[in-house]
Amino acid sequence: MSLTRKALWIIERHFGRLQTLADIADACEVSRYHLAHAFGEAIGQSVMQYLRGRSLTEAARALAGGAPDILSLALDSGYNSHEAFSRAFRAQFGVTPEMVRRTATTEDLAMVKPIDIQDGTSADLKPPRLVQGDEIMAVGLAQRHPFGNPHGIPVQWRTFMATMYADIPDKRDSTPVSISGGMDDEGNFEYICAAEVTKFSRTPRGLIEVTLPPQRYAVFSHDGHVSGIGATYNAIWNDWLPSSGERVANAPCIERHLPTFNPQTGMGGVNLWIPIETREQSGH
Repeated sequence: MSLTRKALWIIERHFGRLQTLADIADACEVSRYHLAHAFGEAIGQSVMQYLRGRSLTEAARALAGGAPDILSLALDSGYNSHEAFSRAFRAQFGVTPEMVRRTATTEDLAMVKPIDIQDGTSADLKPPRLVQGDEIMAVGLAQRHPFGNPHGIPVQWRTFMATMYADIPDKRDSTPVSISGGMDDEGNFEYICAAEVTKFSRTPRGLIEVTLPPQRYAVFSHDGHVSGIGATYNAIWNDWLPSSGERVANAPCIERHLPTFNPQTGMGGVNLWIPIETREQSGH
């Protein structure tokens, strides 16, 4: 069973009792970082967005059925007040809880139905290389993107390569990289288009300096068109990691374009560097 399918089952099975990303990750026996990436790649939204939508949907059903106590329903749905529940309910459905109870119908509401994904739909993976990576120094353009709508990334790359990349001094080589991490519970993550450098000097305005300490990585190859990279990540986070015996480290992921990569066609290959815990990090 893939990790995301397991998480979906746990959410439905323990509905109303698991109310945070940490709760669900603990039930899945993985880290918040691992679950957030796996779920986002497979579903296209964060765990908390899905959980909130499902919780409010079930609350709407109860209200349409005549639930008399909105505060109790709010508390059961994970909200600590009538006001917080009403704000979230209105943001989700465009109407108040009282209106749904009064009309006794959910017919016009955008209800969030349970998702069921089937195993075996991810990309086929070649076995990764397990390597000990050296310290990385990079200069790049950082932006935050929602997991379910990362369409700004191509625009970010176009801006970086067209107007900023050439001005970065002391580049290690001519192949740019991306660094991603810093995901929050809502599924927003930091993505950095970057050039590796030998030292920091005269960093252009608008760019940031990033230093990543030495880290163990599992290095996967994505050989197809770059637009299909999500399927490769899906297979890594949902299938390979849970069955590998390895644990993901809470560190950024790196994408390194191969020298054969053609930014005009999107073909040529990308290596995906996934941070893996050492025995010392995992406490073993």
